[in-house]
Amino acid sequence: MERVEDFSLRRIAVPAFGPSAIWSIGAGAVLPVVALSARGLGASVGLAALFVGITTVSEFAAAVPAGVLVERIGERRALVLAGLADAAACALALLAPSLWVLALAVLLLGPSGSVFLLARQSYLTAAAPVHLRARAMSTLGGVTRVGLFVGPLLGAPVVARWGPQGAFGVAVVAGVLAAALAWRTPDLGSHHVASGAGPSRVPVRQVVARHRRVLLTVGLGVLAIGLARSSRVVVVPLWAEHIGLDAAQTSLVFAAAALVEVVLFWPAGTVMDRHGRVWVAVPVSLLMGAGLLCLPLTTSLLGVGALALLMGVGNGLGSGIVMTLGADAAPEAGRAPFLGVWRLLSLVGHNGASVVVAAVAAVASIGVASVTVGLLTLAGGAWLARWLPEYDPRRGPRDAEPT
Repeated sequence: MERVEDFSLRRIAVPAFGPSAIWSIGAGAVLPVVALSARGLGASVGLAALFVGITTVSEFAAAVPAGVLVERIGERRALVLAGLADAAACALALLAPSLWVLALAVLLLGPSGSVFLLARQSYLTAAAPVHLRARAMSTLGGVTRVGLFVGPLLGAPVVARWGPQGAFGVAVVAGVLAAALAWRTPDLGSHHVASGAGPSRVPVRQVVARHRRVLLTVGLGVLAIGLARSSRVVVVPLWAEHIGLDAAQTSLVFAAAALVEVVLFWPAGTVMDRHGRVWVAVPVSLLMGAGLLCLPLTTSLLGVGALALLMGVGNGLGSGIVMTLGADAAPEAGRAPFLGVWRLLSLVGHNGASVVVAAVAAVASIGVASVTVGLLTLAGGAWLARWLPEYDPRRGPRDAEPT
């Protein structure tokens, strides 16, 4: 058994972060071209917009089954399988002759993404000791964000030469390389139950029953963080348009915020490890909630940009926070299924953001929607401030909650 003091993030950098960095480059290349590819195959604007949501829906549906699969076959095999499945789906999209084939390909990206994300999180949960866990998770979040930034840059010349569907070729290569790197790293899944050692499998229903208290307390706070993160992506562009900013100005605002987020992932993990998760989770909620509350007061590019940067600081500080809190709460037995349920809660917040914004904006205005989400985010921060200290891993391991 490896001693805690011998553990090094640098030593596991390639097996832990390499496949994720490569895979996220492919994901980043694909994100901007899904709707454009549908348009190229004859879809209307409205139908093309629906294509963007197909992966989100399938990812949501696959969250818990993905956790079960990771537990059954182990993290390394799951990463290899997910990388190859992702490459196959992107190859299908690359060669899709019709909208139906493209829809099938985009649908398959959701489950492969869920398996990949849960496998890497499950590995780090088991591999990283508590005193380095948040830095491991925030680094994982950081390399993913870098990959999502690099992906469109690599995809741009391909799209210019072969059209929007050509970007799926970048993802094919990324998926194969990520799978190959995972396969060539035998220690990646050495700790897992698939090797014949470790805890027995636990049904999902039993995992939820045993740990329902943390799911209903910290888990609800995670839902609020997801709501805030996704809401700003919807609200900021709509408010910018409302006050007369053009698309180019809005893009610059988001680019500046994204740069801030990338810079902050390591400090975020360091603060969580040294001072506790609450010292990041609460500021994240406060900064993002305050930004959403004040956004309707802005009337210029400078004002929108300042608040977007404020929310970018909050989101950057929150790099890895959802994965870290899930890792803290995850049991040894049934770890991957628990993380699947945890991811489901996060996705409820992410996917519910557009619904909340649309519903409030329909009966009031986009400004009222921004204030509403801001208040919900601040309430989520207060909720986390109440419950996170109780689940601080520095207090020692917690027994399973009684059924």
